[in-house]
Amino acid sequence: MSDMNLPQIWRLRDQRYRLEGAQCETCGEKLFPARSVCPVCKGEQFKPFVFSGEGEVYSFSVMYQAPQGFEQDLPYTVALVKLAEGPIVTAQLTDIEPNEARIGLKVEMVTRVLTEDGDLGAIEYGYKFRPRLGG
Repeated sequence: MSDMNLPQIWRLRDQRYRLEGAQCETCGEKLFPARSVCPVCKGEQFKPFVFSGEGEVYSFSVMYQAPQGFEQDLPYTVALVKLAEGPIVTAQLTDIEPNEARIGLKVEMVTRVLTEDGDLGAIEYGYKFRPRLGG
């Protein structure tokens, strides 16, 4: 089904499971994903920063055709999610019907299956966003 790169999965685990990015030690800008140079001040010193996982839908699109390996999920919604701390990330919405998505919808991060490799038996997990419970 997919060409999973197990070392890459391991290397990105904190980013995908904990929504870990970085905070610039010079200006305080919070970045996701982490970068080697701050886009605001050009600083190069960072410390890990774990985002809350809360945000809101900034924009979205419903997918009716999918790349190989994602056909079983059709239709599904991909959104730009503005995190509470500022950065905008691209992620799939889950636990929601495509016609329920809207700009401004409050969402929270959840860890879900992204892909499965039947031959290896490997399952790749990562972040998706669902409507925020209770709000």
